[in-house]
Amino acid sequence: MNLSTNSHPSTAAQLALWGGLECTVNRVRDNYFSQMERNGHADRLQDIERFASLGIQAIRYPVLWERTAPDGIDKADWSWPDERLPALRDLGVAPIVGLVHHGSGPRHTSLIDPRFAEQLAEYAGAVARRYPWVDYYTPVNEPLTTARFSGLSGVWYPHGSSEQTFVRALLNQCRAVVLSMRAIREVNPNARLVQTDDLSKTYGTPEMAALAEFYNERRWLAWDLLCGKVEPGHALWNYLRESGAGETELLWFRDNTCPPDIIGVNYYVTSERWIDHRPERYPPQHRHTYRGIHHADIETPRALATPTPGIGPLMQEAWERYGLPLAVTEAHIDANREDQLRWLLEIWNAATRLRDGGVDVRAVTVWALLGSFDWNCLVTECRGYYEPGPFDVRGPAPRPTAVATMMRELATNRPLSNPVLQGQGWWRRPGRFLCKPVATSTAVADIALRSQARSQAVQPILITGATGTLGSAFARICEQRSLACHVLTRQEMDMADPASVEAAIARFKPWAVINAGGYVRVDEAEQDAARCMRENTHGPTVLALACMRHALRFVTFSSDLVFDGAKGAPYVESDLVAPLNVYGRSKAEAERRVLDADPQALVIRSSAFFGPWDAHNFVTHALNALDAGEPFAAADDLFVSPTFVPDLVNATLDLLVDRERGIWHLSNGDAVSWAELARRAAIAAGLDPAGITARPWDSFGQPARRPGNSALASERASLLPPLDDALARFVQEVAERANTIESASYANQ
Repeated sequence: MNLSTNSHPSTAAQLALWGGLECTVNRVRDNYFSQMERNGHADRLQDIERFASLGIQAIRYPVLWERTAPDGIDKADWSWPDERLPALRDLGVAPIVGLVHHGSGPRHTSLIDPRFAEQLAEYAGAVARRYPWVDYYTPVNEPLTTARFSGLSGVWYPHGSSEQTFVRALLNQCRAVVLSMRAIREVNPNARLVQTDDLSKTYGTPEMAALAEFYNERRWLAWDLLCGKVEPGHALWNYLRESGAGETELLWFRDNTCPPDIIGVNYYVTSERWIDHRPERYPPQHRHTYRGIHHADIETPRALATPTPGIGPLMQEAWERYGLPLAVTEAHIDANREDQLRWLLEIWNAATRLRDGGVDVRAVTVWALLGSFDWNCLVTECRGYYEPGPFDVRGPAPRPTAVATMMRELATNRPLSNPVLQGQGWWRRPGRFLCKPVATSTAVADIALRSQARSQAVQPILITGATGTLGSAFARICEQRSLACHVLTRQEMDMADPASVEAAIARFKPWAVINAGGYVRVDEAEQDAARCMRENTHGPTVLALACMRHALRFVTFSSDLVFDGAKGAPYVESDLVAPLNVYGRSKAEAERRVLDADPQALVIRSSAFFGPWDAHNFVTHALNALDAGEPFAAADDLFVSPTFVPDLVNATLDLLVDRERGIWHLSNGDAVSWAELARRAAIAAGLDPAGITARPWDSFGQPARRPGNSALASERASLLPPLDDALARFVQEVAERANTIESASYANQ
């Protein structure tokens, strides 16, 4: 498969879609952190077919030195790539083989080992001999970025923190690329180098001009070395020499050029930086000292009043500097699903415009196909933080997300179908700032980026339950996520009246309906069964039928009270329902009727809501009582799985955007008694839990029977963070809201 045709982009085939597998094996002291062990691909051959289903022409794929030959070439274990590389080829997906990905090699070497380059080249030659048909290689991923993390900031092994270590790590990696490609081409003269690195750009106040200029020159160093551009007169020649680079070793690159066949640019929301000489204006985590200069360093979207144009001008700079073919080799953002789609679309459109304008742009690579773990701490710990990609690996098998659907549409040149593309990404929305916005003429917004996927009429999500906890939470979070919505009052739509539902759909023309309303008073339902069944069963059925007729997505909510508690363990989605009370029966019957009416509907079961935006939930009542020094009684013989409302809403919206269907259990995991929930909430809030009295449920005298255990687990995927994490965020959000209200009150006095 020829990925680098020499034809002019205006006459060649359309922009290609590639995929990438997050495969980092970085070393932190003596510990290795392997993404493929965590995402499961290390043991899952069938992922190859999943990748091919996306329509990608090529995949950045690992045959990593640390994994394959940690104890030397003679002891290499080729069984893993032997299975996978031919499988990719047979399915029409060309592997772009990576040998070191943010790594430092096996334990016997490191990025500052004088023998690193020769040793990697020896391994590269062995790979080429094993797979002589492979044409595309990335011997070292992101050498400049890896050198920064390993040699300058000390994050990764060998944990250097000096210019000298940074430069040594950079030179060793670039030399390794040259020698590796030489060894590969001895076997396959047609082998091509796809050299990746972060496509960064730094802006700053006039007082920071010198440092910004240094950063903007440094970002090119890896590609400059490979292209033989580093010689006396280069902007950073003196810097390199002062940082321990010998003249002879620098000129070696000029005499042994290895220009990339494709320059691979990786672009993230963190790639463009703003530096400011006034660090006190910014959050503490963005204040730094470098080369004796105390300053702030922050992502541009978090600081600049006018967004930058994005990746387009930066790729234009790379094209003008090198005149070599380009590909976006990583396009990913850690965000809610709709913003992942918007980010990919923005990059795809920018690459397409450049290609149409004569720049030789070959492809956009969607990263990472199986998501990634713990990049929010630069993979220095296993905290369990996960960012989904086209597939979400949190369930028994990788689950395709909306990104996978969009990839298939791009690959086959079909119209993009997801209506959430109509909104703006968070990096362009007003609420993105972490400081007072900085007005600057340096960044000029590209308005065309924001209109690429917009139709004249923006379709909203219709949400029932305007005055309820869940409905108001959906309204708040949809606004935060730039998802157009309309929250319906009972006057605007009676969901149990087919004519009223039809009128609302005709008026608002939604693409989805979320039923966040209904009858919620569990004990009163025992004496008000008819009304409970009308609102909780008949109403959702009417909505489901209407959504089926109009081809709309539909979401409705059920409850843990559809179970009788006899299981003795948390319930999963396939467990049989057996409600004990009227409310539970109304929800169980609604589930059956809704999914019969609309098999594409999404039914969310949850339990024990608590959230920061309403005062009528168990956790708030418990903390208010304890804070006031009053006793608080809670049952110790009923077990539930509490659910933080913001997490519930965000996960539901992601599933809706993914076009998921059927029953899903969403809760924050832990099975706890009500008394234990109160105790853990008190600890999170810094209150003394001694005021909590644990009592049997029967002593509270409520008329509706409750299951002794209605805790929820999931056989599909656990999508919400753990309970203690949710309680900590609940406490923080409540405190911030209280401070905001107090400040506003003080300002108005």
